Amino acid sequence: MATTYGIIMAGGVGARFWPLSRERKPKQFLSIFGNESLIEMTFNRLRKIIDAENIYVVTNEMQKQEILDQLSDLREENIIAEPIGRNTAPCIGLAALHIRKIDPDATMIVLPADHLIQNVNEFIRVLKDAVNIADQTRHLVTIGIQPTRPETGYGYIQFIEENEKKNQYVTQGAYRVKTFAEKPNLSTAERFLESGDFLWNSGMFIWKVETILEEIQNQLPDLYDGLDSIDKSIGSDDYAVILDQVYRMIRGISIDYGVMEKAEGVYVLRGEFGWSDVGSWDEVYRVSSKDNQENAIHGRVIARNSKNNLLHSNSRTIATFGVDDLIVIETEDAILVCKRGDSQSVKEVVDYIRRKHIDDLL
Repeated sequence: MATTYGIIMAGGVGARFWPLSRERKPKQFLSIFGNESLIEMTFNRLRKIIDAENIYVVTNEMQKQEILDQLSDLREENIIAEPIGRNTAPCIGLAALHIRKIDPDATMIVLPADHLIQNVNEFIRVLKDAVNIADQTRHLVTIGIQPTRPETGYGYIQFIEENEKKNQYVTQGAYRVKTFAEKPNLSTAERFLESGDFLWNSGMFIWKVETILEEIQNQLPDLYDGLDSIDKSIGSDDYAVILDQVYRMIRGISIDYGVMEKAEGVYVLRGEFGWSDVGSWDEVYRVSSKDNQENAIHGRVIARNSKNNLLHSNSRTIATFGVDDLIVIETEDAILVCKRGDSQSVKEVVDYIRRKHIDDLL
């Protein structure tokens, strides 16, 4: 079997996690659950099946030092810095170029930096199966999460029910993808759940390096042309200049919309390992342990006659009395207070701060 390389996508700004998340230290670098940050958790999970020297992180120049500080076993040359964010398709394409230079037959595991996985052993088992299928079939492979509720915040993957005679990988939990669906409204999400053939789209991918580059060439020829220009410059003195020039010209597009939704022969493996994309403070509340009043508490907190709250203290004491269903996040220079269920709107606060050029709060 070919050598497997891990790619961690870590360029996000985590606007929905303000005020704890900032541009220089966004969500993936925060220790929201225990002592490890989300990116440390991701890196350490990959270490269970991939040598540290074969793990790469795609980020931006601003966050490069934070990654080096947090991931002491990551080699500096394994950090791929984008000059500007252009969504996941260019990010993955750029990483594929760097891996191909080292090992043209490589298999890639691509993971976001900020996911929570509660059953790591089961996650590793599914990843190994995915690598095996990607290596043998040279198809695109993704992991779909068995839905537990009619969630409107996730995309969905519909799979085709097949028996073992038609698809030898059914025994490993893999199915052919029928279609990808965007984030649905509640009634549609309920229908997806009832149908039994829809999974949440996890945004995790496994494939041969040549396979994904061929698919980008077929589905996104303009992006491929840009990547080809970058490829010729890798290792040269002109690399940084050409990378910057190309990235500022290419169109930002997600790998889901640009490639996965159009490609044929895509496999999905069903995952049931306590997954969360930790996309908002509401999601932090959902997956956190609670006290006997259903409060999720972090740091110095005094909660009296209060229930169903997320109370996160970073330095100062938070004291509540007689309040329910709130999210309260305290930092040195800002305090967020919002109703549970509204935390997706925190991004609007960050947008306001940017418009008003309140740079010390970014």
